[in-house]
Formats: sequence, structure tokens, C-alpha cells
Amino acid sequence: MKTMKGFLIGIFTVFCGSTVAKAQDIYLSVPENNILNRVEFTSVPTRVMVNPNRTNWDYTFFGLAPIAPTFTSVSGPVFTQSSSSFTLPSSTLLWQLESMGGQLPSTGFSGSLPGFQSFSTSALRWFDPPGSIIFGGGFNKGNINFTFKIPAAQFAANAYRAGNYSMDISQNYNDFTPRNFKTILVIPSSIRWLTSSLTKYIEISSLNDYRSTSTRVWDLGNTEIAHTVDFNFWAKAAANNVQFTSSKGVPGTRNIASIKLGSNGSVLTTKALSANFQNFSAANFSVVAGNRNSFTPELYVSAEDFKNNFFEAGTYTFELNFNATSTDNSINSLQNTAVQLKVLPRSEITIPSSGRNVNFNFNTAAQYTDGQSQVIPNQIILSNNESFELYVKSDENYFKKGGLQTDINSNILQIGVDGSSVNAPLSKTPQKILFNGTPVLDRQLNVRYTIPAAGAQGLVGKENTTYSINVYYSFTAI
Repeated sequence: MKTMKGFLIGIFTVFCGSTVAKAQDIYLSVPENNILNRVEFTSVPTRVMVNPNRTNWDYTFFGLAPIAPTFTSVSGPVFTQSSSSFTLPSSTLLWQLESMGGQLPSTGFSGSLPGFQSFSTSALRWFDPPGSIIFGGGFNKGNINFTFKIPAAQFAANAYRAGNYSMDISQNYNDFTPRNFKTILVIPSSIRWLTSSLTKYIEISSLNDYRSTSTRVWDLGNTEIAHTVDFNFWAKAAANNVQFTSSKGVPGTRNIASIKLGSNGSVLTTKALSANFQNFSAANFSVVAGNRNSFTPELYVSAEDFKNNFFEAGTYTFELNFNATSTDNSINSLQNTAVQLKVLPRSEITIPSSGRNVNFNFNTAAQYTDGQSQVIPNQIILSNNESFELYVKSDENYFKKGGLQTDINSNILQIGVDGSSVNAPLSKTPQKILFNGTPVLDRQLNVRYTIPAAGAQGLVGKENTTYSINVYYSFTAI
């Protein structure tokens, strides 16, 4: 009797164990390419249930009323993240039977395969058996596979945050296992730059740009970042200095801190650049519907810094390093932009209308004996963004009377810049009157005109009338 008791207990244990089916959750890993590029996702055939025994459907009323297999969401109309309140609508995922035991069930005379559909809190048929067992039908034993799909429109319409979204599903056939399972969407953590400018070229071709009192603003083009996690926008310059090469090939540097980075809206805070990464985000960039954020970064230089640091003709270059970093610092994505600011050589000489005529009157003996000299204040306003020399010349070698040439040589008139020891005799050949000038904007010069004693004495006996000559000023870059 003791032996028989042990034998019966063993049989009972094995029999009960064979009826217990462990739930088999369905994990669908959605590739980041589909999410970020909004491209339809279609899974490989995926086992959802197993049919170890059956080969036909259940029928009632003597085989005339089929019982269709169904799925029902028992956790609600949305996929939920267990660790947060984020959800995705049931419409995000479509499914359709792919095979039973390696092939689709027979539709017989009146059965059919429903198209792709989404889970619902109402029972949805995943196959319509024939109307009667006598009309054919049936299926193979083995794995029951489904194909899952997320349409492209769903990626554009919903926010797919990294993590697992699940929905509890129940099915109605006891012989298919499991009866209950979770369908889980696995969204990876990802940040990707979709659009940004790898280079930025800026050209300055007018000196008026330096006369403006407004801050200079240059946009870096639209920047679009796709992501499944919240992130911050970090940025820095590759070096502490802007590299400069003058129009004559002379190297130099400028402090990068004179340039600020911000955006055309409020998404970025405006800060001076440095060689260290700084967080420029006004607030975290959150995952939104469509999984994309776009904005336009901008560079700013104050009017004063622009004039003081970027006036000289030449090329200014620096590199920006951008880093979109998740708020938990677990992942990041880098991007660089090379910036080139080219300032073209430009120069201007302006003589105000009040200084266009210089008159010498000889009315006394002393004026003929001693000569004359006069300074015209602020007669020349000059601008040049290169190192330069200033020259003066006449259009003829002799003064004219009534448009006709006389014998009074132009060299009796000497011209120089007030404060300089240089007095150049006027001639058709350009004479240098300012040496080694450095780049300057709107510099006012007092010009000294002299007819020395020797020249004045040469005018004795000349006809009492007006003699004139044209004077020209010019630059030469050095």
C-alpha cells in the first residue's frame, strides 16, 4: 500500500503540471531609424501563441455557428509605460495573422482573413472561420504567428519616448497558449541630427556695416534634431581664439568671447562662446509628437566688438562644437560647424563740401615775401580696413587761368597732414603724405596747405587774377 500511494501521488503531480501555461509576452523592438525618419515599421512573423493539439475551430449549434478567435485588450485602450504616465494609443500598432503551423488557415467556402487592425477593449476577430464545419476550414498545429506594423503616419502623430509600452491582451481559445499575454513596444534611446549647417560663410563688403549701432546677427541655418529622450543643447568653440589671416597674409587672433551664441526664438539662452561646453538650453528639449525639435541657432557680435575686432580686411575662422546630450547624460550626439567670416578690402576718402575749396589771397607785400600757410580742419575723412599710405597729386603740373595752362608750377604748393613734418610739393606724380597708416574708420584729418616764401616770391609780377589747380587724394594698401 505504501508503494501504491507514492505512485499515485507522482502521477497526480505530473498531470496537474502539464496544464499550467506560462504567459509568453510579445516584445516588439522598434528600430530608431523607423521612429526618427518616420518610416513604416513591419515586423518579421512573430510567434504570439502555440497550438499543440487543435486542427479546427469550435462550432456551436451542430457545427453551424463558428466561434471566431479574438483578441481583447484587458488593460485599456492605450499602451502604457510602467515607470511613467506616458502612453501610446492602441492605433499605433496594427497586427494581422501570418500563419498557423507554417501556413494560413483554410478559409473554406465562406471564411476570411481580416486585414490589419489595432487592439481594442472590445473583442476583435483575428480570423473568420467558415460558416459551417461542412464548408471546409481547419489549420495546422504549431506556432501561431502574427505580423505587426506601425504606419509612418503614427510616427508623425505620436511621441515615442524611450522605454517599454505594454498592453495586456486576452484571447478566447483555451487550447491556444497562452490565454493572456502582454504586447510590449520597446522604444530605444536615441538622439540624431537630421539637418544642420556644417559650414557658415559670412561676407562683409561695405564699411557701412561698421557704422551701424545695431548688434550683428548671423543665423546658422535650421537645425532639426530627432530624439526619443529629452535632451539639452550644449555648445562650445573649438579654441579660445578666432584665427585671423589678413588680406596680406599676416596671421593673428581674436578673442572668441566677443561672439555670442543664441537662437532666433527663446529656446536657447544667449551666452558668450568659450572653449568649454556650456548648456545653452533655456529648458529641456522634450520629446514631442513626431519626435523632432527644430530651431535656428544664431551668432551675435555687438556693434562695438564688431568694429574693434572684425574690421580689418581678411578671413576670420573658428569652429563650433555642438552636443545634444540626454538629460540623464546617458547618450549624446555631436555635430560641428565651421564658420568663416570674410571681410573684403574697402577704403573711402570723403571731403566735406565745406572743405572742397582752399583759397590763397595775395594782397600785401608780406604775403609775397613770407609766403602763406593754412590748415583746413577735418578736411579729409578717411576709412580703410587695410594698412595704408595716403598720397596726394594734381591733375596737371601747372596752375590754370580760365581753363588755360599758365607757367606757374604746381610745386609752389606744398601739402601735408597737420602734425606731420612731411610737406609734399604738389605734382602729377603721387606724393606720400601719410606713412604706415593702420586700419581706421572715419578718421578726420586736418590738412596743411603751404606756399612757402620762395614760391610766393615767384608770383610777383603775375597778373592779378585767379589761378586754380585740382588736388586728388588716394590710398595705397601696404
